[in-house]
Amino acid sequence: MNDLNEDQQAIRNGVAAVCKRFDDEYWSECEREARFPREFHQAMAADGWLGVTMPIEYGGAGLGVTEAALVMHTVAGSGGAMAAASSIHINMFGPHPIVVHGSAEQKARWLPRLVSGEDQVCFGVTEPNAGLDTTNITTFARKVEGGYRISGRKIWTSTAQVANKILILTRTTPRKDVSRASDGMTIFYTDLDRSCFEVKSIPKHGRAAVDSNMVFIDDVFVPEADRIGEEGKGFSYLLDSLNPERILIAVEAIAIGQDALARASRYARERHVFGRPIGQNQGIQHPLAERWIALEAASLMAMKAATLYDSGKPCGAEANGAKFLGARAGYDACLQAVMTHGGMGYAKEYQVERLLREVLVTRLAPISEQLILSYIAERVLEQPKSY
Repeated sequence: MNDLNEDQQAIRNGVAAVCKRFDDEYWSECEREARFPREFHQAMAADGWLGVTMPIEYGGAGLGVTEAALVMHTVAGSGGAMAAASSIHINMFGPHPIVVHGSAEQKARWLPRLVSGEDQVCFGVTEPNAGLDTTNITTFARKVEGGYRISGRKIWTSTAQVANKILILTRTTPRKDVSRASDGMTIFYTDLDRSCFEVKSIPKHGRAAVDSNMVFIDDVFVPEADRIGEEGKGFSYLLDSLNPERILIAVEAIAIGQDALARASRYARERHVFGRPIGQNQGIQHPLAERWIALEAASLMAMKAATLYDSGKPCGAEANGAKFLGARAGYDACLQAVMTHGGMGYAKEYQVERLLREVLVTRLAPISEQLILSYIAERVLEQPKSY
């Protein structure tokens, strides 16, 4: 991501200036206390970065996925890793169904508050018994006078502890009653009323600063004005944001890997054993060099995918490939950084163990490596569907 034009470099510099105000100790403290990085979120909002991809008429910058990728790459590589990225990540792609399919009234009512940071949204899609088989969700919105009553449950809903809004995918027609499994699904954007929604945090391996949750929904009334677009078209609306999300996850993983690689390279220069810096040994040099090559290759794929998306061209294969390569390259770089530090890589003092724990999630979500490979096999290599 070094070949940037003047405007893109200004984006990188502006985001970096905010990130520099939040050092390793800040992120370590957020993790120790499992505390949402509110100060960072507010600082990014104050400088206008939460609205990079939002329309200009609603307070955003009206820019593309390429610029969003620059923002997220800079954020994730600043030392904050996935905690920093996840605190603002959904603003870059999550509201896309509103932007594309929302009414003028809905956009005016919702988007400016997301850009300013006044509202914070979580995304309720995944369910315990459906996993990546999104068409198999069972959370149901039943039509009633003036709106809908929603019941069901969601899992791995990030930021639900701190959000005041929820973007939620439901069924409005049971799967057994539709001709295509993707039909009969509807998206709502509504208040996350704690008296109606029960939110339970999930203890997890990394990224303790940004919560993940189970959300229980029991006969919650949602007004018709909070439905996005047409009833039954929600899955197609969701598809609008899938490729941008994959691209952003890719660049976040790459940035974390690059941060870890820089820390490992510095340690290898400064750590002396047997009278010489350990970085003088090819056993240390070569694995680090391989990780640099892999990160750069993944970066090229991610930016290609972003360019295709912003040009209105198909990019499914490239976006999925970027997510696969980026997550692998980021994880491998973080693992090698820990190994380069030796025993001290296991110590929290050097931060690399935190980066390793945080980058792992990019290999798991929002889509598995196996489904990516199946997609490439079927859509690019024209193999029969395997599942």
